[in-house]
Amino acid sequence: MTDLSTEPKPIEAAPPVVTFDFAKLSPRERYKLLIGAVVPRPIALVTTVDAQGVVNAAPFSFFNCLSADPAILALGVEYRPTGGQKDTGRNVRETLAFTVNIVSDALVEGMNICAVPFEPGIDELTQAGLTAMPGVKVPCPWIGQAPAAFECRHHTTLGIGNSREIILGEVVYAHFRADTIDAEKLYVDPAALDAVGRMGGHGYATTRDYFDLPTMSAATWQSDPAAANRRR
Repeated sequence: MTDLSTEPKPIEAAPPVVTFDFAKLSPRERYKLLIGAVVPRPIALVTTVDAQGVVNAAPFSFFNCLSADPAILALGVEYRPTGGQKDTGRNVRETLAFTVNIVSDALVEGMNICAVPFEPGIDELTQAGLTAMPGVKVPCPWIGQAPAAFECRHHTTLGIGNSREIILGEVVYAHFRADTIDAEKLYVDPAALDAVGRMGGHGYATTRDYFDLPTMSAATWQSDPAAANRRR
């Protein structure tokens, strides 16, 4: 039966809220809130070379795609505790290039080895047993085991405070494992890609719990509100 009552419906009580003034938090406290809530974050296993051609590989979860025209990928690269640049940031400054390798579930162990704080000059790919494939348009290699890799030329570096820089790179070449993509339709198969995301703390998540949810037109929403949650 349709409710024709004109009486206003009671407003449900809002759940309790905890608030934070970021100006009153330490950098570490801000970090914990951000990485715990902004999830899952894609992971870039970034390969670079220094001026002498020594290869470096390091994972970054402060990473995303920001633009398609031009094609821009962004990295948030933290400085060392001493205040010095990490190898990735220094190498990008020296060679103006980097390659982003997408981390699949099969690549997690190798990625974790690349995260070990080795001394400068150590080839993380060799330590992890990963294959360095020669770059086509950049001097740094891409990882043969990665389901997808994007060669990038340096676009812009933004200094952010005293602890981090944001590096923007323009994608100039891409490599996809053949089973991950329909090359004619340019459709990337998320199941074959099997990407892994970063959660808070030491947590990670797979992307296997996948569903489609089409964006609605205004007309669809007005005529069929249930479409807002019609997963498939």
